[in-house]
Amino acid sequence: MPGILPSSSNANREAQVSPGLFAPILSLVADLVFPPRCAGCGRVDHYWCAVCQRDIAQMPLAPSVSPLPPLTAIASTGTHTGKLREAVQGLKYDNNRQLAEPLGERLAARLAALNWTIDMIVPVPLHMKRLTERGYNQAQVVAEYLAGRAGLPCVPEAMRREKFTRSQVELNALERLANLSDAFQGSPELLAGRAVLLIDDVYTTGATLSNCGQAAIAVGARAIYGLTVTAARSY
Repeated sequence: MPGILPSSSNANREAQVSPGLFAPILSLVADLVFPPRCAGCGRVDHYWCAVCQRDIAQMPLAPSVSPLPPLTAIASTGTHTGKLREAVQGLKYDNNRQLAEPLGERLAARLAALNWTIDMIVPVPLHMKRLTERGYNQAQVVAEYLAGRAGLPCVPEAMRREKFTRSQVELNALERLANLSDAFQGSPELLAGRAVLLIDDVYTTGATLSNCGQAAIAVGARAIYGLTVTAARSY
């Protein structure tokens, strides 16, 4: 009796190899060809070296900043300068997601020092276009790490960014508020009656947190707090 050959569909399935199986190999090859450099000092073979980690760990936690309504309070872990600034930019622009750990540790230490009652952590969302370009939301990366350390739920789906806005970098405070007007939409099912901690990477004028907080309050959030890795200057 002749042997039974596998059907073409079975053969095709057996021949298929999940692309995910190659991910570790591709990552290793990329590191060999383009070795990682520390975002703080440029040292080769480190995404973030022990010296830079010691430097930012020793930086004092920043005082609270003056919140724009409707936020109850806003705090940051430090001024947007030096190695802390380099770490934020490495996470945000260089796909260096390993930096979520040292930056998330600073957020966790700052939150632990505050007398805030929080029900959930919500990262400030990116518009889908920006998310597609970058591949990830830097605020969500650090928010998820913080949530694990603080024992709180991280609920990124609680807020959406409905409007694609121009970059805030060259805008003044009033222009930033206008630029972000009606940019966010909150989920009433997830936010109603909750005290929400919004997480972002940098506090500049407070326009982003203020507009995001307004969208949360509009669907019934009980209180809004804001926490960022850095503040652009002292307030």
